Amino acid sequence: MTTLTEYLQPFQSKNTQHIQPTTEVIETIANVGKDIAQLLRKGALADILGEVGQENVQGEQQKKLDVIANDLLLDALAANAHCAGVASEELDHATAAHPEGSLLVLFDPLDGSSNIDINMPTGTIFSILPHNKPGQAAQDSDFLQKGTEQLASGYLLYASSVILTFTLAPQLAQQVGIDDGVVMFSLDPDSGEFLLINKNIGIDEDTQEYAINASNYRHWLPPMQQYVDELLAGKTGPRGKNFNTRWVAAMVGDVHRILCRGGIFIYPKDTKDPSKAGKLRLMYEANPMSLLIERAGGASTDAINRIMDYEPTDIHQRVAVVLGAKNEVEHVQTLHAQ
Repeated sequence: MTTLTEYLQPFQSKNTQHIQPTTEVIETIANVGKDIAQLLRKGALADILGEVGQENVQGEQQKKLDVIANDLLLDALAANAHCAGVASEELDHATAAHPEGSLLVLFDPLDGSSNIDINMPTGTIFSILPHNKPGQAAQDSDFLQKGTEQLASGYLLYASSVILTFTLAPQLAQQVGIDDGVVMFSLDPDSGEFLLINKNIGIDEDTQEYAINASNYRHWLPPMQQYVDELLAGKTGPRGKNFNTRWVAAMVGDVHRILCRGGIFIYPKDTKDPSKAGKLRLMYEANPMSLLIERAGGASTDAINRIMDYEPTDIHQRVAVVLGAKNEVEHVQTLHAQ
């Protein structure tokens, strides 16, 4: 089987703008993922479960492993000469690294961290952007690029096996003449290598599975309530077929399932806090997952507009997310347009 290093070698041998640095940064993230996975396996044995007693910039209680995973990624990426700056969901501001570096990296160090203490799936999400001011120290404003500007994105899933999934942006893959779309690797516990298990992953346009936290139903906007009512009505309702609910409580887990067998993932805007456009973070979660989903033939919106067309105004900006099977996403858009 092909190792991650072997797979990336043809890209790293090309002296093309961004391609070599981008793939080397992906390797850096993959290597840190191995360390995070090892810590997760130790769990209570390493006294790394529970909270640290402080909130992050998002106003959320930080888990011990949130902090550890954040520090591991931040240190490794800041040491990578290709990284001009690094931004984390856990930190107020971006960290400047190497001014001459050509890349900016954003990450959610441990998505679904509420799952840690109960041994459920968690993950790491990352997004790679160009540094458009070479020679200058990276600032928060440099990261405020549309999702369409991403050079690559991906995630690590920590579950019964450790999975690395990523994609290169079309404009980057075309420079090399190798475009495998969305690719997936599994960590071999014996060799310690990530091995290629799938490529050119595609999402069916139709589905009968949806992922949403229905406990928030009373807070949703009427079009979203109508959509879920249609799904719950099943075969005798307006959709004419039965739907199943799936919910991992970690975006990485739900998106991974969609890439493997289809579906739609929804974290809609609600009225609990009218000042927030949504729950998920545009730069750390929505944009990187949107690139993956679109590269696999799916769609990703905020229920009305395409996620990757957003002009970000803040590195911690929030957004509603509806992504996955193209026809389902478009149906949600139609209901909201009415």
